[in-house]
Amino acid sequence: MSETRVSHDKTVAEAFGAAAGTYDESRRRLVPCFDDFYGTAVRFATLDLPAAAPRVLDLGAGTGLFSLLLSGVRPEASCTLVDSAAPMLAKAERMLTDRGITHEIRQQDLADPLPSGAYDAVISALAIHHLPDAGKRDLMHRIRAVLAPGGVFVNAEQVAGDTSRLDKHYDAMWEAGARALGSDDGELAAARARMAFDRPATVDDQLRWLTKAGFSDVCCPYRNLRFAVLVGWTPRS
Repeated sequence: MSETRVSHDKTVAEAFGAAAGTYDESRRRLVPCFDDFYGTAVRFATLDLPAAAPRVLDLGAGTGLFSLLLSGVRPEASCTLVDSAAPMLAKAERMLTDRGITHEIRQQDLADPLPSGAYDAVISALAIHHLPDAGKRDLMHRIRAVLAPGGVFVNAEQVAGDTSRLDKHYDAMWEAGARALGSDDGELAAARARMAFDRPATVDDQLRWLTKAGFSDVCCPYRNLRFAVLVGWTPRS
């Protein structure tokens, strides 16, 4: 692990850990397409889960929102949550425990070895874009290795526009949408401070990387400006 990456990851963990108390409340404003974005991700994550006790790995889980939403559909799922921000995971622990959801908490970086599989689903929301592109590609290969045959990877992600012009337009539209939902100058400034650590990639690049990592039926079933749901399955045999 290089000194540069350790420093970057520590800063990301600290930035998101400091936002743990208000993160879920603000996310509905800062992700203007919240219901469709997360709703699509949950639908694809639960499409092919086995009937009994599915195992789910949530990467960059933060406060556990994605696991909580998935467990609302499949309450018998067992969820392993991975994140580097201890305050985020502490909130996830409280909420999952309060709702009686079977879970395990792992405080670690996404570049560290993943918990051993075989998982029926690996999910992630708004986390993997903090990795450099080489880190994203490496993580996709490691996710593929811990998924059971026929398992699904669902990444509800912040993505880059195909051009700098599109990125500029997407950013302006995102801010207008967030303000329309009640975000004020302070909330937007805090969000932009966290966004300083973003390294988003385009949808096309990420779908190509998923295919090269060995995923099949790779698709982007939902996109709204900078928010996209990326999906791929492991072969059944």
